[in-house]
Amino acid sequence: MADTISMVPNLNQALAATPNDDALPRRLADFDTFCDALDYAAKGKRGFNFHDPRGTLKQVYPFSQLREDSITVAYALVARGVKPGDRVALIAETGPDFAALFCGAVYAGAWPVPLPLPTSFGGKDNYIEQLAVQLSSADPTMLVGPDEISTLTSAAAERQGCGHATWADFAAKDAAPCELPSPSPDDICYLQYSSGSTRFPHGVAVTHRSLMSNLAAHSHGMQVTEGDRCISWLPWYHDMGLVGCFLSLIANQVSGDYLKTEDFARRPLAWLDLITRNQGTSISYSPTFGYDICARRISTQTAVSERFDLSRWRLAGNGADMIRPDVMQNFVNAFADAGFKASAFLPSYGLAEATLAVTIMPPGEGICVELVEEERLSGSPRDLSRPARYRAIVNCGKPVKDMEVVIRGEKGQSLADHKIGKVWCRGTSVMHSYFRDPEATAECMVDGWLDTGDMGYMADGYLFIVGRAKDMIIINGKNHWPQDIEWAVEQLPGFNHGDIAAFSVETENGEEAPAVLVHCRVSDPDKRLELREQIRDKVRSITGMNCVVELVPPKSLPRTSSGKLSRAKAKKLYLSGEIEPFKLAA
Repeated sequence: MADTISMVPNLNQALAATPNDDALPRRLADFDTFCDALDYAAKGKRGFNFHDPRGTLKQVYPFSQLREDSITVAYALVARGVKPGDRVALIAETGPDFAALFCGAVYAGAWPVPLPLPTSFGGKDNYIEQLAVQLSSADPTMLVGPDEISTLTSAAAERQGCGHATWADFAAKDAAPCELPSPSPDDICYLQYSSGSTRFPHGVAVTHRSLMSNLAAHSHGMQVTEGDRCISWLPWYHDMGLVGCFLSLIANQVSGDYLKTEDFARRPLAWLDLITRNQGTSISYSPTFGYDICARRISTQTAVSERFDLSRWRLAGNGADMIRPDVMQNFVNAFADAGFKASAFLPSYGLAEATLAVTIMPPGEGICVELVEEERLSGSPRDLSRPARYRAIVNCGKPVKDMEVVIRGEKGQSLADHKIGKVWCRGTSVMHSYFRDPEATAECMVDGWLDTGDMGYMADGYLFIVGRAKDMIIINGKNHWPQDIEWAVEQLPGFNHGDIAAFSVETENGEEAPAVLVHCRVSDPDKRLELREQIRDKVRSITGMNCVVELVPPKSLPRTSSGKLSRAKAKKLYLSGEIEPFKLAA
């Protein structure tokens, strides 16, 4: 066993990525615990491969080395007084340091708690505040993060009153071997904070049994093959990145290639370069915006077939936000000449409270949509004075192995196919609880069933998601999805997905009204007035509603830790005056 973590590659040897194929017989997450899964994966040659912003391979990290380093970390944690059940908060930077610390915490019987890196927006004080709130919820023994942001992490740890360390502290730690605990399948493996709330965060407690069940289920649903390889830029503090593109690779013995999330943001096409260089078959996931930004970066003059070969991209997964078929079609149009096939798209639906996957589209079926009348989506009676309007709803696939999905009405009754209601699921991989929050747990868990908080309908065994119940805007008794209002504004030239936040506000007379915050890149006062009226007219034409339109500075709309627009936080910041709209003439 190694005495210290191997933080740098061996520069005396030429780097060769871990292989796709391996003589070690593949086992699809059929282990009792995650420790058993890593013990087994370490017997083979597969592993992680980390790349620089241009996609150049910088470090090869076989599962055998990961296990060795993780055991060393476990000894170091025990030497620091960490006991089974203690929480160890970890800043989830994509790299071998976090990987070894996460797995080492699990070997030590502690519960790792992945937390986000700072983003380019929000500032240092907001980041420290976000960490402090999550630390208060998780109540960890210590917070460990990269050396480069130690001033921020130490400030957050000091506010919480927990210990603090950096990667370097553990790399230099020489702890004596000791006996490590043997976890049982029903022990907690880690805490996952969902990205939806920074004000009142919920730590999802995931057991070893739940994790293994979900990892086996989605590898079964994706029909993982010997030549598959995962390519990812997704952050490891988000459930899709942590579970789907980190823990799953270990439990299913799949090699992976990684770009850091911030490097993808600067050079998104490096993601497609990595897929091109993979000589096996690629599995790669992204929310809709990842496909959108890649399609936008390709100009009509670019010969995509000369740079990219996407013909071996077997599964192009899509999840974590509402799937937009128009964006996905734009991606197909942009990269068809590079061999990308629309049938590679793999829509899915999941959430941290179910560990990750709830439904997955059968491979090869691609994106399928149904056109649904807006009145059906909102549950409102049809307005016969207006022409019918439709929204394309994406098929999110069938329940994964050992998962049940039902749609329930307002009184808890099961609904028939094509009837819209709340999505409930039940299965081994549904969470144990929200950490130290029995009231919140009881609100969403009933007799083993999880109320996902999402709205949708079933059709012939497939799930269609129409929106979040908590985001619903109710005006004069009529329900409206904020996505519909945001989509209306996006149809105007110059706006991108994520530039608009829609929610309801209370007017002076006490009534509810829709409000729309819109990123404005226009500086001329007259042009701003004209733009505001255009937005009002567009929303009115799509929804039939008059709305409050506020033009706000670019990059002022808040996002969750996974990069999605946070409507709830945008509303809070707007009402508190922290988001200041541009002042316009009446």
